[in-house]
Amino acid sequence: MKIAVVILNWNGILLLEKFLPSVLKYSPEATVYVADNASTDDSVSYVKAFFPSVKIVKNDTNLGFADGYNQALKHIEADLYALINSDIEVTENWLQPILKTFENEPKTAIIQPKILDFKNKEYFEYAGAAGGFIDKYGYPYCRGRIFDTLEKDNGQYDDNCEIFWATGACFFIRSTVYRELNGFDAVFFAHQEEIDLCWRAFNKGYKIKYISESIVYHVGGATLQQGNPKKTFLNFRNSLLMLTKNLPKNKLYPILLGRMVLDGIAGIQFLTKGKFNHFVAILKAHFSFYRLFLKHYKKRTKFQEPKYYNTKSIVCIYFIKKIVVFNDLFRTKQI
Repeated sequence: MKIAVVILNWNGILLLEKFLPSVLKYSPEATVYVADNASTDDSVSYVKAFFPSVKIVKNDTNLGFADGYNQALKHIEADLYALINSDIEVTENWLQPILKTFENEPKTAIIQPKILDFKNKEYFEYAGAAGGFIDKYGYPYCRGRIFDTLEKDNGQYDDNCEIFWATGACFFIRSTVYRELNGFDAVFFAHQEEIDLCWRAFNKGYKIKYISESIVYHVGGATLQQGNPKKTFLNFRNSLLMLTKNLPKNKLYPILLGRMVLDGIAGIQFLTKGKFNHFVAILKAHFSFYRLFLKHYKKRTKFQEPKYYNTKSIVCIYFIKKIVVFNDLFRTKQI
């Protein structure tokens, strides 16, 4: 199968200098692309000078993660897309087990590898860990990471299994499925767009998988740091838009109402911690959602799978019941 490894870049010359060599060294099966989001540094000239085998696709403006990939992939022909962040270090033979899975499982449309922390390589990394899930209200969490609790990799997730969403940090997808689903939702710009795409694939009957034999290391926070209010805005707004598009019809309004209440509680917590900018970001996220609601309601498809979650409220489980390890959700029957 023809595979394209596509690295989205915006002013990331230092990251490309550090991580592009590992991608080229360990990806002989792939054609490597840098999709540049109108960088103003010397990223493009640097890649052309030092990595002439890498193909360049240029976007005219910074379109964010979502539309940045949408526009770039229009110019890239391959059976499989491997969309990886510029702050990803890949390892030897990282592609083979994923290629094998795609070849043997035609209903598997999206795959992620094991994501470990580049800064602390014994631990899972926040963005994806060992595969993603959501609760009834759309809050995401991972095997190996629930909210801010990161697990050490002791081999507890050394399996290959179906998951609900794959991380955008290292996201493999069949090009035919990407086109069928019209790619990422451009309105999202960044954050949660990969969960939305996976949910749409899930509603179409496709499988999303985690493959543990493939390992990469992720720096994380290279674009927007965890404490950035813009990140808070995008996460809260995009999650509501995602729910609007993908929830089963009979659950749409009750879940949206419940989610808004929970968002309000989160906003109050930010206030009590003196994080006024994040409180304002949640308010702005909700007003932006109200403006975009009808547009995204019209994006709903005819069928939404009713069983999309494996926990009712990860917020309650984590903050009230103090269960912070993924496997403990099942040992204590919290699902």
